[in-house]
Amino acid sequence: MLLEECHLEAATGRYANANFADYLVPVNADIPPIDLHFLDYPDTNYSEAGVRGIGELSSIGTAAAIANAIYNATGKRIRDLPITPDKLFE
Repeated sequence: MLLEECHLEAATGRYANANFADYLVPVNADIPPIDLHFLDYPDTNYSEAGVRGIGELSSIGTAAAIANAIYNATGKRIRDLPITPDKLFE
């Protein structure tokens, strides 16, 4: 949400960045320390397949939380991703 977006070629309508060779991926140095908490009770909610999800829930609100933090800090509301410095100073 902060690094990449899809660019379309005007002439063909194809993605200009359609491979992972040019895709920016955050590395450990880009990520702040993470505080992890375990619950003291078991989670007994399973899907029909008998599985539970864990990673997707934490990523759903992340973009909105970052956009709201930027709005609170700068007063600039950004409604499209990725959020880049050039969008702050338009």
